[in-house]
Amino acid sequence: MQTLKEAKPGANYRVAKIGGVGPVKRRIMEMGVTKGVEVYVRKVAPLGDPIEVSVRGYELSLRKADAELIEVEANQTKSN
Repeated sequence: MQTLKEAKPGANYRVAKIGGVGPVKRRIMEMGVTKGVEVYVRKVAPLGDPIEVSVRGYELSLRKADAELIEVEANQTKSN
């Protein structure tokens, strides 16, 4: 299983698991990233931080440290 940090731009993924504990995990979930949601990776900054994704119809920038906590699996359906 790969993390969102390792995801390739232009690809769709489905969130399989969210790591972290307490406030960090809660903040990620409050941004709309929950288990089973589809995520489209729009851009990755040159040094890999931040990562811009589309989730639930809006765009979101995630720090590399947060993206590392989100386990994803490839999703063949395109959400955008």
